[in-house]
Amino acid sequence: MKHSDKQGQTLRILTYNVHRWLGTDRQISPHRIADVIASCGPDVVALQEVRVGRARAGEIDQAAAVASRLGMDLHFQPTIRILGEQYGIAVLTRHSSRIVRSERLPTQSTRPSFEKRSALWVAVEVDGQTIHVVNAHLSLRSGERRAQAAALIGPDWVGHPDCADPAVLLGDFNAPPYSRSYRLIANRMQDAQLSNSFGEPQPTFHTRAPVLRLDHVFVTKSIEVVDAGPVRNPLTRVASDHFPLLAELRVRKRLGVSTGSQAREGELL
Repeated sequence: MKHSDKQGQTLRILTYNVHRWLGTDRQISPHRIADVIASCGPDVVALQEVRVGRARAGEIDQAAAVASRLGMDLHFQPTIRILGEQYGIAVLTRHSSRIVRSERLPTQSTRPSFEKRSALWVAVEVDGQTIHVVNAHLSLRSGERRAQAAALIGPDWVGHPDCADPAVLLGDFNAPPYSRSYRLIANRMQDAQLSNSFGEPQPTFHTRAPVLRLDHVFVTKSIEVVDAGPVRNPLTRVASDHFPLLAELRVRKRLGVSTGSQAREGELL
């Protein structure tokens, strides 16, 4: 964590679909994923396709092992439960944090679904300021995905009075920028990758041939994006089928409530 009285706090936040810890070499390696995350130096991590629990006696709890290896707290929301093992989304953080909401997102299916798409909202305390982080993994079906995107910016999630600016909505949205689901969110929040230092947003999927930008970090108006982009190196190319997406954000502290124009500018709201 860096600090500057003039520029505010800098927060490194990562979203990463870890593909059940399964790499493109067909090897399951939670430790390799932990090495990827550690190399990025994040303060907060949003993970999707996380395996939790012990499928068989003697096996480690993989998500807990990753969090322990990183020295971070783990918050988990299951989307699948099967044979004593769970699968879902998680938020890891180095800072004091608490779960605010952890629930399923809308579905259009009339049948019981194998995977229950969900979101996880965690309030993170950084130097006395609360930053709201909402992690989500949306459906592969376009109509259902639109309903889920609308829910995320609606009154239960980012639109909730308790989800005050500064807030970050991130995850695997299965929604490229030309999709209606993406536009629903991007019309309300800033896409961090629009501030990519490469000059234009970069694809995050697939690691063997990156052509789709499915993973996103969206921020509210008081958050300045310093830089954002996928982390590409030999390790990330094999560790999962998605590249991790890292955003460096500058969060301005509020200066207090005032009706004066100078105070409002200082608040950067």
